[in-house]
Amino acid sequence: MPEVIKPCSLFRHDEDWDKRSSTTDGNDMSQLRVAVAGAGIAGLALAAALRRAGIDCHVYEQAEHLTEVGAGVQVAPNATRLLHQLGLRDRLRGVAVVPQAIEMRRWDDGRRLQRTPLGSLCRSRFGAPYYTMRRADLLTSLLSVVPPDRVHLGARLAAVTQSADEARLHLSDGPTVAADLVVGADGIHSIAREQIVADRPCHSGQTVYRGLVPVERVRFLLTEIRVQSWLGPDQHLVCYPVSSGRQVSFEATISASDGRAESWSARGDVAPLAAAYAGWHPDVTRVIDAAETISRSALHDRESIERLSSGRVAVIGDAAHPMAPIQAQGANQAIEDAVVLAACLADARPGDLSAALRRYEGIRLPRTTRIQQQSRANAETFHLVNGQARHRRDTSAQTASGLDRHEWLFGYDAEQATTTSGSA
Repeated sequence: MPEVIKPCSLFRHDEDWDKRSSTTDGNDMSQLRVAVAGAGIAGLALAAALRRAGIDCHVYEQAEHLTEVGAGVQVAPNATRLLHQLGLRDRLRGVAVVPQAIEMRRWDDGRRLQRTPLGSLCRSRFGAPYYTMRRADLLTSLLSVVPPDRVHLGARLAAVTQSADEARLHLSDGPTVAADLVVGADGIHSIAREQIVADRPCHSGQTVYRGLVPVERVRFLLTEIRVQSWLGPDQHLVCYPVSSGRQVSFEATISASDGRAESWSARGDVAPLAAAYAGWHPDVTRVIDAAETISRSALHDRESIERLSSGRVAVIGDAAHPMAPIQAQGANQAIEDAVVLAACLADARPGDLSAALRRYEGIRLPRTTRIQQQSRANAETFHLVNGQARHRRDTSAQTASGLDRHEWLFGYDAEQATTTSGSA
């Protein structure tokens, strides 16, 4: 059974926010009210960033319980430094792992194609560490800096509407929640996004299996603490230690025509996954064989969009720019979104949010579009079938090791971008 995340006491929303005469912490109604749809990494990071900025925020999540989903997550320095600024430095140190390198290998013989050093070298260069951790630990950490009475579970979003004066969350089994701004952090199947663009998610042609394995079963992987990927025809697998080194998280991505709805928690079957990786390097097959339970998700995608807001509705994270997991930047970009949006809203007034939202778009769109497109390109490169194309990729990878090529990604400071040009 999935682990239920209980860092604090959460409750189901039972009152209409716009009927409040004041907030519980004494702010008057002339202050900006923000309603966030979704209590994943994006939504909780935004709630934490808004709280730091002194902005009233409520988060509405459709799940009745927050549970462990998605196995592991890689948090790069561009997001780690922001989480530290939100007050999570000590908490993250207690649950995360600091890998010494990222390595890519061939699928069959395990030959190393590329190595990117991390550890102390990465921390000294970019001012923050590269972490690997369970998604559950990241969610719990974010919840620790969000007041429990600001997170409402069992609040399933049915629709978002807006007028010139307010935006509204229509909950399927609850009240209509009115706010000055609605932020959709509701993922790839975002309802809030419908206020901005008329598009739909499409199946990417890939399915990902995720799992956590006790470290005792895969100690052969830990001769060095690192992130390892094996690249092969039509599929790849990545794994890394989490939970302070007690577990190893893996993600196995394969080409698949099944486009059933994307889910972080649908149960997968180990047997067909093992069959799909038959003939791969023994380290890969041993990781899969060590798994008892796995999740299965059909990966979906959307096209890049030219706006991140319309009127009194904005989107962040996967609702704004879903990214293939190849580059391990989806969660990182959601955290950047959250910090930038909160900074842009810091001086905004309820009556006029247009300037703040245009500023948010101007800062975020060039960067997220670039990363989204590069993630898609990498997904194709990782899964090359043609032997000659794979040889060219492998040769190129060996000459592109090191941290220099990550400067634009890891060295970016989203908070500083709000005071400068905001370029990618």
